[in-house]
Formats: sequence, structure tokens, C-alpha cells
Amino acid sequence: MDCPKKSLLVMLSCMAFLLNYNNGGFVDAATNVGLNYGLLGDNLPPPSEVINLYKSLSITNIRIFDTNTDVLNAFRGNRDIGVMVGVKNQDLEALSVSEDAVNTWFVTNIEPYLSDVNITFITVGNEIIPGEIGSYVLPVMQSLTNVVKSRSLPILISTTVAMTNLGQSYPPSAGDFTPQAREQLTPVLKFLSQTNTPILVNIYPYFAYAADPVNIHLDYAIFKTDAVVVQDGPLGYSNMFDVIFDAFVWAMEKEGIKDLPMVVTETGWPSAGNGNLTTLEIASIYNGNFVKHVESGKGTPKRPNNSINGFLFATFNENQKPAGTEQNFGLYYPTDMKPIYKLF
Repeated sequence: MDCPKKSLLVMLSCMAFLLNYNNGGFVDAATNVGLNYGLLGDNLPPPSEVINLYKSLSITNIRIFDTNTDVLNAFRGNRDIGVMVGVKNQDLEALSVSEDAVNTWFVTNIEPYLSDVNITFITVGNEIIPGEIGSYVLPVMQSLTNVVKSRSLPILISTTVAMTNLGQSYPPSAGDFTPQAREQLTPVLKFLSQTNTPILVNIYPYFAYAADPVNIHLDYAIFKTDAVVVQDGPLGYSNMFDVIFDAFVWAMEKEGIKDLPMVVTETGWPSAGNGNLTTLEIASIYNGNFVKHVESGKGTPKRPNNSINGFLFATFNENQKPAGTEQNFGLYYPTDMKPIYKLF
């Protein structure tokens, strides 16, 4: 969702946090869900107030899209909150040149915060594989991994990808990468497999539903039915999220990559911007049911009993994103930080 087209995650199960979803907000309930903290708005509250909001909700994992100094400085001393930070897409080409360039970036953007900010992940680019600059991801990941290993730091290095990497996704067992994804993403996945680091994926059933609301049933798109809608061999699917997730798993397996963890860096549903497809009620049902799905620990049909970790997108409506749905994925109003709708 950081990109105009679509662009909370995760971490490992030890990075769980509590959401509170009573009275229009979030309720105390142990979960592996985190929140994306986007900054594309001119009416956002100061980072210190946002952190107080997270603390009041017992949220312990957030994701920011770069190394914003105001935000990271505000997180100083709040080590109970894990922070995922990103390397900007536009910086990757220069960083891919050498490990010295990456080390300089690390010393400038990460090192000043290591003592009092709990940085858990560094994401190398957001949704740029497959694409023109996708080839820069792997060398930067390799160099950053070397940097954190040389310092014995518990920071995981990965990248965030969209489902545009899938050339085929239905039924899930037919999941397959596009040729360009196979060229750019498969080496990244093999590297992550070697370091036992999750691949970070953005999954938005909303976009598939919005593209074909006649043939895709809303209940299937928003986790509102238990009936099997898609039968794929012995595996039965009642929601679109699991279909997309498992299609990516199948595609990885076809490249020889098995059992690689996946963290859902972004998912969500806009509450306005596209007529009756984006109402407060639908957004609250999708996001609430996603939290329930994660909390159930049941995983997906292909990976049963393998708890999903994920980040909801996003904390606030951001008025500097493209007009329409892009400005309406928030859970809270930026001006007063009140919830936009009840999750349950």
C-alpha cells in the first residue's frame, strides 16, 4: 500500500501484541497482528502522541516505510514496541554498488537508534519485485545481512512483495511465479531460506473483489462464510485470503523453496472511496475477521496449525495518498485519533 496501486506484519510468534477492539477501538486480546504507520498526510498527530496511542492499545509491533528520524527519535526508550523499518526504493540502486555503501547507510540511519529503539526488521524495498529496480534487492539484502551479523544484532533482513509476482493463483495449487518474478524473486527466496528469515507479503483480497464484484462473493472476500467456496484437491477454502496466501506457498515450492515463513506485511479494506464496495461496515468486518483468523492459530489449508503473523494497513487515513480508496485504509482519524469504525 506504500505504492499507488495497493500498497499490520509481523514478526515471529514471539513478537505478538494485544489489540483492543471494544467500543469502537481495539480490545485486549493476544494476537500476532501489528499496525502499519504511514506518514503520507499533512494532518497527522505528532509521533509521540501516536506512540502513546499504540501503548494505550498494548500494540507491540509497528511498521514504518523508511527510517524517519522524527518517528525513530520518538520511539527512543519504548523498547516494548518492535519497529520494522524500510530502505526506500529510490535508494536501492546506489546501495547495491557495494557493502561499504550499505554500511554507511546503516551507520547513518540505524546505528544511532540501536541502544534504545527495538528495531526488529529492515525491509529492503517495498513491492519492487518484479520490476525495473527489482534486481537491486538481493545484493542490498546480502550486504545488510553481513552488516547485522558482523555486529551480532538480532535484526532480520527481508523484502516486501506484492501478489503481482504470481502469474497464476487459482486454484492455489496452480500458483506459479511470472518469468520476471522467477528471475528476481526466486534468488531472494533462496537467500531467505538460507538465513531462515520470512518473506514479507502484501495480501489484499479487496483489490481482487473490486475488480470483479459480480463473480466474487463478498462473504468469501471478507471471511464471512465457513462454507467451502474453492475446492482444490483435498484442500477446501472458505475465504480469498487463504487462497492467495497458499498460491504464493505453492509457487515457492515449485521453485524448490519449502517451509519458508511468510509474514503478511499489509492487509486491509478501505472504508470509503469506491461506492458500496467500501463501506465502514465492510471494512470493519474484513479487518475484524482477519484479526480473528490470526488469533485462531489455525493457519491456512496448505499450512494448517501454522499461525499467521500480519500487519493491518493502516493506522490513519492519509490525505496525501492518491484520492479515493488509497486515502481510506486507516483505522483511526488523524486529527483526533478516534477509531473510524468498530472492528466487531
